[in-house]
Amino acid sequence: VIIIRSSYTCATDTVIQLAQTHKPKPDPNGLVFGTVFTDHMLTIEWSLEEGWQKPHIQPFGNLSIHPGCSALHYAVQLFEGMKAYRGPDNKVRLFRSMINMKRMLKSAHRACLPSFDCAELLECIRKLVEVDQDWVPHSDSASLYIRPTFLGTEPTLGVKKPNKALLFVILSPVGSYFSMGAKPVSLWADSKYIRAWRGGTGDCKMGGNYGASIYAQYEAVDYGCQQVLWLYGDDHQITEVGTMNLFLYWINEKGEEELATPPLDGIILPGVTRQSILELARKWGEFKVSERYLTMADLRQALEENRVREMFGSGTACVVSPVDRILYQGENLHIPCEGSLPPLASRLLKELTDIQVRHQTHNTLHGIFYSPI
Repeated sequence: VIIIRSSYTCATDTVIQLAQTHKPKPDPNGLVFGTVFTDHMLTIEWSLEEGWQKPHIQPFGNLSIHPGCSALHYAVQLFEGMKAYRGPDNKVRLFRSMINMKRMLKSAHRACLPSFDCAELLECIRKLVEVDQDWVPHSDSASLYIRPTFLGTEPTLGVKKPNKALLFVILSPVGSYFSMGAKPVSLWADSKYIRAWRGGTGDCKMGGNYGASIYAQYEAVDYGCQQVLWLYGDDHQITEVGTMNLFLYWINEKGEEELATPPLDGIILPGVTRQSILELARKWGEFKVSERYLTMADLRQALEENRVREMFGSGTACVVSPVDRILYQGENLHIPCEGSLPPLASRLLKELTDIQVRHQTHNTLHGIFYSPI
């Protein structure tokens, strides 16, 4: 880990250059995820020799990087994903953003990228959102997606810890993550491809984890499914769904009503929405809440015995996404799914939305609100 210098530039040193022209705001009802970007971006450069430079909020534009930089050749790169919401009181709120900052710092350590001050970076992001706050949709079903990204930029083909890096943040107004909207998804479960493994980087938010999953995603589509259900090990442990964490609401082997999700054992990304769902469900105290291993054999037997109530994915982009079918070993396993959003998934979505968008918030900072559960 490269320790930041005492001369680390604070968010108060941010240089702001406003765009001279502004792009038209899109219709929030027709947004396609990640295709529209706001007027400004945040960039912060780092070098081993000089440490962190002043943060710059500047007009949105292309980056200029050396073609030999380590991010392009060896995937020395990582990112985060979080959202800003506009409430009915017209206030803009960020949801549990410090958790994202701490996860990003963990990913940076694993990628041999420099450390940073989480609170200072979050304040820089707050300033950027404040500059582009008119881009936060006036809608309960849309939000402003925030994408911090961290690249190794040293111009060398050597496989090594980079001595130069660039941290930048871009913003994108988004609607539903899936083009079909908030409807149940079908999954292709096959051990042919593995998303992550113990000792790897599955618990970090690195671009390589996602790029390597695209091929399997298209094979799932060839089989008539929308997403991949990632399996691990000879016992076909259930891990994640596409780019989401997974939850199973069922009557377990002991006859207990249980909401279960795979444990954070190094191959599961510690999702902010995942953590929020676990905390909400435990606070309710209405059923058992577990972080435990689940296998396809467990699921298949539970389906045969009518013990499965719901299955859904969770994530910042989709929030909650129910599952209604899994193609596994040539057999379609049908998951109970009442309507487009079954009861527990619907309740969790409402509770999370109430926290993210409405009035359960604390710690106002210059019009941008942070809303921890």
